[in-house]
Amino acid sequence: MDKEQLKKLGLAVVETELAGIEALKQQINDDFAKACELMLACEGRIVVTGMGKSGHIGSKIAATLASTGSPAFFVHPGEASHGDLGMITSKDVVLALSNSGETGEILTILPIIKRLNVPLISLTGKPESTLSQAANVNLDASVEKEACPLGLAPTTSTTVALVLGDALAVALLDTKGFTAEDFALSHPGGSLGRRLLLHVNDIMHKEDAIPAVAEDASLKDALLEMSKKGLGMTAITSTDRTVLGVYTDGDLRRTLDNDVDIHNAKIGDVMTKNCKTLIENTLAAEALSFMQEHSINDLLIVDNNNKLIGALNMQDMLRAGVI
Repeated sequence: MDKEQLKKLGLAVVETELAGIEALKQQINDDFAKACELMLACEGRIVVTGMGKSGHIGSKIAATLASTGSPAFFVHPGEASHGDLGMITSKDVVLALSNSGETGEILTILPIIKRLNVPLISLTGKPESTLSQAANVNLDASVEKEACPLGLAPTTSTTVALVLGDALAVALLDTKGFTAEDFALSHPGGSLGRRLLLHVNDIMHKEDAIPAVAEDASLKDALLEMSKKGLGMTAITSTDRTVLGVYTDGDLRRTLDNDVDIHNAKIGDVMTKNCKTLIENTLAAEALSFMQEHSINDLLIVDNNNKLIGALNMQDMLRAGVI
């Protein structure tokens, strides 16, 4: 089999699954809205369950719900009938995934779910199945065909179920007014959390680590300060720490191009005046965007009175995981 044939087979899978997702648009209907309403009214947790490949998809849906403001967890239906049903309370909502709607392990626990009077949402490929009929609302995830040429391996059906789960999570997220800051609070260990929770005050160089010289300092002294502090720049301040300008490695190159006498020049004569600054409570992610927008690698941090309180560069952003 040559490369072209392999690519053709791969493309056929993509096209089949795209067709399944396209058909799913028709299922974002009143039943979808009712399922969202049941989840929004839930005073407990959204309990997701499913067997086999549906279980893997269900586990991902539960994780997405939980990370986007809708507390949820996954319960394996096989374990549920051996004690894990105790994890489900009368305040919960159950979301059960089964392409056939006849999964034995799920049908076994249906009477207990009904006895608890827990709202049941089914996500199936068979609207007339036992599970669909027992549910308070059924989400139709039926597909015309699987991408598997044998029609056996769950492929298109699992993709459609996953997309439908994402649709539920995002609809709930938006309705609840879930914010980027809320998302960061549930992802403190990830790069997204770092981007959304870190402020420049958390990563900037402070006090004696800030490169700074007076306006009447020599260029030579400024270069020594830059070398000593290792940030590739120095701030130029007045006696009360008000920022007057900045001098960077880039400024040094421009100074040399202009044939300035670096041994006798004053830093005040060659510094960049009206330099870009930010205040310390700025989010690190915002600072990164600001630096990229203005094509700068170094940044001075000031208080509300333009007094120098910190400095950082792109390497600090990189070390903090903001980039």
